[in-house]
Amino acid sequence: MAPDPKKGSLVTVLSIDGGGVRGIIPATILAFLESKLQELDGPNSRLADYFDIVAGTSTGGLLATMITAPNQEDRPLYAAKEIVDFYLEHCPSLFPGCKLAKETTYRNAKLSDICIGTSAAPTFLPAHYFETEDEQGNITTYDLIDGGVAANNPVAISHISSGILAGDSEYVPMEPLDGNKMLVLSLGTGIAKQDEKYNAEAAAKWGLFGWVYKKGDTPLLDVFGDASSDMVDIHVSTFFQSLHTKKNYLRIQDDTLCGDESSLDIATLENLQALVEVAKQRIKKPMSRVNLETGQFEEVEGEGTNEEALIRFAKLLSEERKLRQTDVTERTLVID
Repeated sequence: MAPDPKKGSLVTVLSIDGGGVRGIIPATILAFLESKLQELDGPNSRLADYFDIVAGTSTGGLLATMITAPNQEDRPLYAAKEIVDFYLEHCPSLFPGCKLAKETTYRNAKLSDICIGTSAAPTFLPAHYFETEDEQGNITTYDLIDGGVAANNPVAISHISSGILAGDSEYVPMEPLDGNKMLVLSLGTGIAKQDEKYNAEAAAKWGLFGWVYKKGDTPLLDVFGDASSDMVDIHVSTFFQSLHTKKNYLRIQDDTLCGDESSLDIATLENLQALVEVAKQRIKKPMSRVNLETGQFEEVEGEGTNEEALIRFAKLLSEERKLRQTDVTERTLVID
């Protein structure tokens, strides 16, 4: 895995939204990014070699686990490109580490419990209960539902800031609000076209059941998921833009989904392949960034495509990894 992050110049963060079967969209983008890292550093390179923090909610949590959980050789279980194939092969049956805080007992939770808990979407999958036990025998119980109802776009930066403020950060020396020393990639799972799905006139006539389920959609869950994702993006974008470090934060989100594509659980091979194409097309499109005045996601002129931005990110991640490896080598030579 990556050498000691304190010896580098950046804290690198990967954040992946929730979104049911639409998780194949960020999976496709991650496969592209990993292929660019492999072009730079060799075929055995994996995303986990480059990111200090990998955070995910719901299906994003499953992706985070798949690209970071180690095998017997202490290497990631899956290459990113394998995850897309996994979705295409297994999603019809699945859908009708990151490092954990050292000071809490949930560090001892099984990955299976974490994955089931973070993806226990109300109305789709049952809530999940499990227990953990610390070294003193104290039991902590958990009753969990999908993390998307609170933070569909996980706020990974808060983990860094809280560690710095507590004086026990394991990352490169930095101030809590230092955008120059953070490199953040945030991947959405796509949202429906804003002008096609719901409107106030129709929603005013819905009863309780209509908010839970309407013509194959789940309006209340859509509101929770989309709103939390958008608010996190607005806050993080504000942070980086106000510090004039906006290029250190890349958010890739597609807002053109329609029909089955916008569903959380339509796992037909046809729909999954359509979502892969959505991701590939989004990679080729111009970069977008949230407009802080309107809250809308808008294309940015003069900054190239998402593909160019991901290639730039790959180069920065590669340079950061090499810097840490150089530091490790120099320290080893001095000790020897």
